[in-house]
Amino acid sequence: MKVIETDRLILRWVEEQDAGFIFALLNEPGWLKYIGDKGIHTPEDAVTYIQTGPRAMYEKEGFGLFLTELKENHTPIGLCGLIKREGLEDVDIGFAFLSDYQSQGYAYEAATGTLEFAKEHGLKRIVAITTKDNHSSSRLLEKLGMKHEGFVALPNDREELKKYTMTL
Repeated sequence: MKVIETDRLILRWVEEQDAGFIFALLNEPGWLKYIGDKGIHTPEDAVTYIQTGPRAMYEKEGFGLFLTELKENHTPIGLCGLIKREGLEDVDIGFAFLSDYQSQGYAYEAATGTLEFAKEHGLKRIVAITTKDNHSSSRLLEKLGMKHEGFVALPNDREELKKYTMTL
C-alpha cells in the first residue's frame, strides 16, 4: 500500500515479498554498525522481521517503517518511517538506505515526506535517535530542522544515543 509519494520516491508498506531486500539492507555494514544486528541471517528471518516489526506496527499504530523505492522503476533502496519505541515518549523518525543510494538526497526526500505524513496524521512532535558517531545521520536530522536535545538510553540498552526533537 502506497503511503507517501515524492518527486523521485514512493514510500509504501513493507510486504513479505520484500524479504530479499530486507535481508540485504539489514546486513549492510552501515546498518550493522549504526543500528545493530537484528539477527536476520536467512530470508526466513527477514519475513519474520517484516511480520513482527513493520507489519505489526502498521496494525498497532497506523504507521511504521516504510519501504522506500525509486518511482521510475520501483527499485527498493531503503526504509524510512515512523516508529513508536519503548523508552521514547514521542514517535521517532528512522531511516536506512542501501550504500549504493546514500549521499544522493534520497534520505532527505523520504524523511521530508515522512514528516509531512506525521503532521497530516496529527503528530505534534517528532524525535530521532542516532549513535554518537553516526555523523551523516546527525547532519541529515539537522538539515530537516531537528534540534539536538541531549542523550537517551533505550530500555535494555546501555549505549547512550543522541536525541533530536522537532515540533511539527
